[in-house]
Amino acid sequence: MKHFIVVAILVIVCTFLVYTGLTAIGLLPIQASEQAIVIDELFDVHIALISFLFSLIMVIMFYSLVVFRRRKGELGDGAFIKGNSGLEITWTLIPFIIVVFLAYLGAYSLGEIRRIDLTALQVNVTAGQWYWQYQYPEYGIASTDLYLPVDRQVSLDMTSNDVIHSFWVPEFRVKMDLVPGQVNNLRITPTITGSYKVRCAELCGASHAYMEGNVFVVEQSEFDAWVSEQQSTVVIDPVLRGQQLVQQYGCTTCHSLDGSSKIGPTWKNLFGHQVTLDDGSTIMADSEYLIQSILEPNLHIVEGFPANVMPDFKDILDQTQVESIAAYIESLK
Repeated sequence: MKHFIVVAILVIVCTFLVYTGLTAIGLLPIQASEQAIVIDELFDVHIALISFLFSLIMVIMFYSLVVFRRRKGELGDGAFIKGNSGLEITWTLIPFIIVVFLAYLGAYSLGEIRRIDLTALQVNVTAGQWYWQYQYPEYGIASTDLYLPVDRQVSLDMTSNDVIHSFWVPEFRVKMDLVPGQVNNLRITPTITGSYKVRCAELCGASHAYMEGNVFVVEQSEFDAWVSEQQSTVVIDPVLRGQQLVQQYGCTTCHSLDGSSKIGPTWKNLFGHQVTLDDGSTIMADSEYLIQSILEPNLHIVEGFPANVMPDFKDILDQTQVESIAAYIESLK
């Protein structure tokens, strides 16, 4: 009995020290959303269990090595123990109860994370290789930066134009995959103003590591002012409109504007010149060619560049948008 009491005390002390150490080193970034609070509470339970199980194993192991070691002059065998049904039942039931308890906590946390606020701000998120685009249907605007008012829930309806991407802001904790042909919903209620980074948490291609975007959490008044500014910026010039669309859809991730080499052909001095295709033929880069290349990128594959890299934009952009992008490319002399 003495050994059980000593081991129990050592396990309690070790658990406290390990838990205190793990929580003190700052394993997680700041809590910047209501959902982060619920998730961190679940993390805290897991850290406490990890600390206890680590202490239980290490204390018993080292205590046994020290107290029950073979001493000088002891040459006999240890006591033979055939089994202990009570112990086996105990160490089966206790983990089972813990697993069921964690399942309950997980279900409860999921329910809290997905709790619906009828006044939530609606934002449609579209991802592609390699860009983020945000549309605010309530205000009729779109942006490559995500602006959110603080202390108001936002409902993100998310999809992908090409491959699977994953929306993740570490400070918000929650994460959601963006799947082509499918709309997934994620709800976030930001609680701390500031700037954050949205990262793609799903390997999505050659430039996956650079698929970052800005998230700005601002006061409601500042958000309203930003919306008004966006609504007042009406672009009539097709070249300027095309430049905005190029930035919005991240086209310059693959196409350079200065003649340098990237994943796709450069746009500098492209218009009005002959382009050599992968089959050895040539084609004039006129307006028709530019529009076709945007709508059906695998129709004409430029020599030296792979096929099936650029997404098909015929179901993403309307005719005016395509013509605006083509006009912008024409201007790049």
